[in-house]
Amino acid sequence: MTDLTHNDLVIGIVGAGAMGSGIAQVAAASGRTVLLFDQSHGAASTARAGIITRMEKRVAEGKATQDAFDMLVANLQVVESLAALAGCGLIVEAIIEDLAAKRALFAELAAIVANDAVLASNTSSIPIGAIASGLLNPSRIAGLHFFNPVPVMKLVEVIRTPDTADEVVDGLTHLAREMGRVPVEVRDTPGFLVNFGGRAYTTEGLAIVHENAATTAQVDAVMRDCCGFRMGPFELMDLTGVDINYPVTAFVHQSHFSDPRLRSTPLHRYLFDVGQLGRKTGRGFFDYREGANRPSADATSSAPPARAVSLLEAGEALVALARELELTVLPADDGVCPILCAPIGEDCAALSERTGADHRRLVALDLAVNTTRRITVMTAPEADPAARDSVVALLSQSRAVTAIADSPGFIAQRICAMIANLGCEMAQIGLATPQDIDTAMRLGLNYPSGPLEMTDAMGADQLYTIMTQIQRLTGDDRYRPSQWLRRRAQLGLSAMAS
Repeated sequence: MTDLTHNDLVIGIVGAGAMGSGIAQVAAASGRTVLLFDQSHGAASTARAGIITRMEKRVAEGKATQDAFDMLVANLQVVESLAALAGCGLIVEAIIEDLAAKRALFAELAAIVANDAVLASNTSSIPIGAIASGLLNPSRIAGLHFFNPVPVMKLVEVIRTPDTADEVVDGLTHLAREMGRVPVEVRDTPGFLVNFGGRAYTTEGLAIVHENAATTAQVDAVMRDCCGFRMGPFELMDLTGVDINYPVTAFVHQSHFSDPRLRSTPLHRYLFDVGQLGRKTGRGFFDYREGANRPSADATSSAPPARAVSLLEAGEALVALARELELTVLPADDGVCPILCAPIGEDCAALSERTGADHRRLVALDLAVNTTRRITVMTAPEADPAARDSVVALLSQSRAVTAIADSPGFIAQRICAMIANLGCEMAQIGLATPQDIDTAMRLGLNYPSGPLEMTDAMGADQLYTIMTQIQRLTGDDRYRPSQWLRRRAQLGLSAMAS
């Protein structure tokens, strides 16, 4: 097998689109000779010119040295045929996401390059084993999945099939580090690690909106302000494009035998079908056309702020909030004042039934997440608007308030629990190590923490409670806890414990 650790390695890149040109740039910048090919005449030359222009700008801004620029220019070459890649020790495929096209290309490459040359695919979700099916010497075939934009995103998934040789995985891992990337080894499965694990954030946001529990703007605001995500799930999908995220979601869901944890909603498919794809078309989950108003996530109230409340099942966080707000706490049977509660995985209806509390006066607060900037309140059907409005008026004096309909787990509990639970499931099925799962989700998706770190931060026992409560109340196996989570919650262990 070709030694991928040698600096004189010649790397071929097939496909000069955004991904292929990005891979070519970081490979050439690492000191390796790179041959870039695209079947569209002139595409590779155009890509090379674009790379050079961007690098010249970085040199002018003092972000790169002249020596680095000169090395990249010398190393990055364009070729006009696949046959010109015959001498490459590694070829990285970066063409369209189509299994038949990739299989045909790999068969053609196998007939051109040396028998010990390594063939890698940059596919984002198609199993590498499916691409390699029928080819001789499958031990030299692996996945090398970069993320867009390649020069900025540090993560690389190194995908191993059952046939991939250890030296190929080790060599690609070494090479990725030499390119300044952070490699994680992933078992071959539809969606790999990031595109599999990343389903929970967006699909649970979609589920909440589908149930009419909250709006897209409310979900986004809560996940940014209360959970530290850079973007909410809907603005993220609009940025990447519904034409990108819907097909990947549908593919991963179907490939995992319609696992309900990976299920999307009719709204997602509708936007795809009608061509409302997000920023690129001017409309998606939000309207980006000139003059369009962005919906607000903030609740407002002109009612007098509540000064006296009752507390139901008052935990430490609820008592602390009442003290911070200088509230007078009265018995729950006074029959007048709002009843504040902070349920975990329940909604107001379930809490009222379980405790006998008056559902009309219940105002639930999500205190399981950061409430410094924003706090979520929810009420039951037929709740007294005066009770809710007085609490909203009070809370609005110190932070933004999002008021939603009854929903087990509010917004943040539901989405964070789904992310964490799916991370636990990835660990359970051995998709990658717990450490690599967290690294991949942080770097590949810009999550504030990895799903297993998130599990430990929430507490495995509390996360398990949230999942089991939502599963019980909805009757939906979408919320079934991972066995990895259950065992660690029951034993009081970290989610990282193997």
